[in-house]
Amino acid sequence: MEERIEKAVELFKQGYNCAQSVVAAFADMYGFTNEQALKMSSSFGGGIGRMRETCGAACGLFMLAGLETGATEGSDREGKAANYALVQHLAEEFKKRNGALRCADLLGLSKKEPIVSTPEARTDTYYKKRPCAKMVEEAARIWVEYLRDNSLKDKKY
Repeated sequence: MEERIEKAVELFKQGYNCAQSVVAAFADMYGFTNEQALKMSSSFGGGIGRMRETCGAACGLFMLAGLETGATEGSDREGKAANYALVQHLAEEFKKRNGALRCADLLGLSKKEPIVSTPEARTDTYYKKRPCAKMVEEAARIWVEYLRDNSLKDKKY
């Protein structure tokens, strides 16, 4: 599973956004092609559409939680509750490790900075000033730890 963490970071370094990098590293486990994984997670990068809200790496982690435990029946309140509890647990773990869940907070951005849709060029300067590769790594690591811990799957949060 360690190679999946490395794959997530490598995908980010290839230019994929944070959500895409996390989801694509695990997509084959859930029957998705790389292309499907990249498309379904593409809107969540940059804190959801580069609005700097919930970190895209965390959103990718939550997408994986849905693929693993998501309810498939509209009336399945117990299944929904179990999935929501898992997402809440994963969010707390992400915040504990990284200090925040919100992209702008993780990046140290002020509330006055305008929201723009154009992503920054991936340069050495970009990677030095942004903790995004670390967020991708942590999200992927949290997911690997979840998968490794069989008792966690049966745990009620």
